[in-house]
Amino acid sequence: MSTTDNTGMQRALIPLNIAVMTVSDSRTEETDTSGQLLVSRLTETGHSLAEKTIVPDDIYQIRAVASRWIADPQVHIIITTGGTGLTGRDGTPEAISPLLDKRIEGFGEIFRALSFDEIRTSSLQSRALAGVANGTYIFCLPGSTGACRTAWDSLLRDQLDYRTRPCNLVDLMPRLQET
Repeated sequence: MSTTDNTGMQRALIPLNIAVMTVSDSRTEETDTSGQLLVSRLTETGHSLAEKTIVPDDIYQIRAVASRWIADPQVHIIITTGGTGLTGRDGTPEAISPLLDKRIEGFGEIFRALSFDEIRTSSLQSRALAGVANGTYIFCLPGSTGACRTAWDSLLRDQLDYRTRPCNLVDLMPRLQET
């Protein structure tokens, strides 16, 4: 499918390779509804699943998998689900933040604003974040399936679609590693 932009030019979807990491000490492939939802949403949209894995709530294991994906030029996007809360085992932001070249501050802000409409003040417990590392976008989402649905349907689907106007994150990808 393609759409026409404001210059009259046709724009087609640019399929991206997206890796999905579920951070959990208790989920299995059978019980990982959040990871399954993200895989379903991204493939239905026309993107490709680069890899999917479940990693324990351990900052070094999270960081090791994310670092491998960041170094792989075939992985364009990393989405994590889980580990963004406030408990002692929630360490996804601490694992990912040191890897980022730039943070996308508005992502967490907009995600929490959207979540407020659904879960009210409980949205303040989310430390959802996003950024760029080595030209790879990284989005860290809460572990709930509802949160992943909100993030994909209200933010990521459009921002990871080259056809979205007036602008989208795909437009910026060729310039992410400029010096």
